[in-house]
Amino acid sequence: MSNSSSITEFLLLAFTDTQELQLLHFLVFLGIYLAALLGNGLILTAVVCDHHLHSPMYFLLLNLSLLDLGSISTTVPKAMANSLWDARAISYSGCASQVFLFVFSIAAEFYLLTVMAYDRYIAICKPLHYGTLLGSRACVHMAAAAWGSGFLHAVLHTANTFSLPFCKGNAVDQFFCEVPQILKLSCSRSYLREVGLLVLSACLVFGCFVFIVLSYVQIFRAVLRIPSEQGQHKAFSMCLPHLAVVSLFVSTGMFACLRPPSISSSSLDLVVSFLYSVVPPAVNPLIYSMRNQELKNALKKLIQSAVSQQH
Repeated sequence: MSNSSSITEFLLLAFTDTQELQLLHFLVFLGIYLAALLGNGLILTAVVCDHHLHSPMYFLLLNLSLLDLGSISTTVPKAMANSLWDARAISYSGCASQVFLFVFSIAAEFYLLTVMAYDRYIAICKPLHYGTLLGSRACVHMAAAAWGSGFLHAVLHTANTFSLPFCKGNAVDQFFCEVPQILKLSCSRSYLREVGLLVLSACLVFGCFVFIVLSYVQIFRAVLRIPSEQGQHKAFSMCLPHLAVVSLFVSTGMFACLRPPSISSSSLDLVVSFLYSVVPPAVNPLIYSMRNQELKNALKKLIQSAVSQQH
């Protein structure tokens, strides 16, 4: 019986066997990846360069953009290379690295979205205490806690998953290395330890989700008490992008995890994994910049400055 030490590489699932469609997949992934790099890169540059955006809200947005870049860069470049070269293989260490970086990015991002909900709650429900409760030091500490929690999740899941013996082949039924799909290759009962960790992670995520929901219940109650329509509009504009990002993140993740096995198939798994791993990092910058006038002004100045330097 073979174990993990005898496996030197894994085989990822191809989107299609047709070479023309593989090239199309490469071009689609390339377009999405470039859009994610451009969108998140512009937000990072705008927040760093524009002193009007040096506030806790935009500091957290900067961290979100960094995590989005890390998340999409973990999965998409390898999928692009496999589509372009008609390959499926990924090395054992490459697969372990992909699991570590993806779990780290996703876990840290969700904890960061929870911190951002707290930021919106304080800004709208307790504006007079905003500077005290969310000063620069507190903001850095909360962001560091989100990154640290993601790192801890990644270490535990990666160590547990790749300590298992794999005796059911090396074909991963996904276009990137994903913990649930890798667990299917194990024949050891030790996989229950990793399943237990996944359940614990799901409980923590659910707790964060409840916190976000309760925060927004309080936020909307406070917004509806604002006497002026302009004040309400400004408050909603401040919260809706974050709420949209959370909804996209949670809905795609929940559908991936909770859909019944009866509607599971390789093609559906690919589509679902694409929705929760590739779409949010590419769409988040657009969501945040659409209704945020401060960010739009900073991006406009940044682009105008870049254009003027070319002439």
